[in-house]
Amino acid sequence: MQKVFKKIGIIFNNDVAESVSIAKQLNQKIENSELFEISDMSKDIELAVAVGGDGTFLKCSRFFSNYDIPILGINVGRLGYLAQAKPNETDKVINKLENSDFKIENRLMLKSLDNVALNDIVVKGETCARSSTFDLYINEKIICSYVADGIIVATPTGSTAYSLSAGGPIVSPDLDCFLIIPICAHTLNARPIIVPNSETIKIKSHEKNQEFNVSFDGQVDKILKDEVIITKNENYAKLLILNHNKDRFYDILKEKLHWSLAPNK
Repeated sequence: MQKVFKKIGIIFNNDVAESVSIAKQLNQKIENSELFEISDMSKDIELAVAVGGDGTFLKCSRFFSNYDIPILGINVGRLGYLAQAKPNETDKVINKLENSDFKIENRLMLKSLDNVALNDIVVKGETCARSSTFDLYINEKIICSYVADGIIVATPTGSTAYSLSAGGPIVSPDLDCFLIIPICAHTLNARPIIVPNSETIKIKSHEKNQEFNVSFDGQVDKILKDEVIITKNENYAKLLILNHNKDRFYDILKEKLHWSLAPNK
């Protein structure tokens, strides 16, 4: 294999069926590669191949964004929305890597304190069983108050994840913006809002000394008090894309989410 990347790290997840076996197969086929368990990833590589589901990919994206290392996803999970290939397509993947037949896309990420997210940051009250009142500030100016189960702040990449389930719009990953979506708001006039990624988003509580449950990509949970400040992360996740089709985003919507398809008669 041509060494477009001098060292390729193949990341497997012991919690995902087939991840280990597919990763070992790739390791045997790619000369300049090394296996890493997802709990013990290395920054001493030039390409990360994440073998697993979307959860595996998201964890890899947060880690490797710190080092400008691109990620390629091989889906052995349920949906695999962020993945580029299936296990039976590994020979095609290797061929494209050998011939530099790919591109690398920068994907916007979110940050709050020392934590980052590729898809979304979700803020909920300390008692998740009931609604709370959240004050939304943009650039220190109060915009509105939501009585809701929580608020999702998502990237365009995350617009097809939890944000979509909560009634948010689908947004092309080419756009540099944030989505703000209330979760089960207790009013008919609460609507999602899209803002530029240069904005500073602050979520505060009406009540003093209230704690927030804050989730990053649904994988890392933190308890923050009184307010949560969310901004653009200085680093981007770098996704290695095998398909150069300019309409690839819409094709994936149809393939993975069955978007725009008429119901069967």
